[in-house]
Amino acid sequence: MNLLSPNPNRRVFLSTLAFGAAAFTTPGLFAEELTRTPAQTEGPFYPNKLPLDTDNDLILINDKLTTAVGEITHLTGRVLDAKGNPVRNAVVEIWQCDGNGVYLHTADSGRKQDQQDKNFQGFGRFLTGSTGEYYFRTIKPVPYPGRTPHIHFQIKKRDKELLTTQCYIKGHPGNERDGIYRSLRDPKDRDALTVDFALLKESRVGELAAKFDIVLGVTPEA
Repeated sequence: MNLLSPNPNRRVFLSTLAFGAAAFTTPGLFAEELTRTPAQTEGPFYPNKLPLDTDNDLILINDKLTTAVGEITHLTGRVLDAKGNPVRNAVVEIWQCDGNGVYLHTADSGRKQDQQDKNFQGFGRFLTGSTGEYYFRTIKPVPYPGRTPHIHFQIKKRDKELLTTQCYIKGHPGNERDGIYRSLRDPKDRDALTVDFALLKESRVGELAAKFDIVLGVTPEA
């Protein structure tokens, strides 16, 4: 299996990108209009042992039939350089706790084995295309003890880490009590990391859509 590209037999539903395709090709983006995505701490729970399955569908592991617990979310966005140009062939990694608040890390899952959702992948990767787009099927983030709901992101290219950050749910009451979120003093920085998790009109089962564009503070080499 190609770990950086979707497998159509895994029901990754890349066709769902159609609902946000216009956002990937919208003309008129200028560098002066863009706010660079603020860096955020990696946190203690980047997986210390990656799962065998590291594709972009976090709610379905390998050939299992049972999906993860949580509100299914189609998470999309673009990776742009400091000038607003799309970044191609960047590796986007995400990781988050499962619907029960357990991370895919032995320091957390090791003491919460009875709570861990074994059907949630917990970590995924996607290789951006020519327009810098990425896509994940995951769950809407839930609170973790001491933290507001969030999803961790890391952007890499040629094994070089370009940015580590987090995204948050727009309007969630836990944001203002979260120390890492509150460390963002500039309202523009906060806005850059908060996204809507909106009901996907095309879905009959209540799936959500979220769009998080990432603007790098550097222009990576081609």
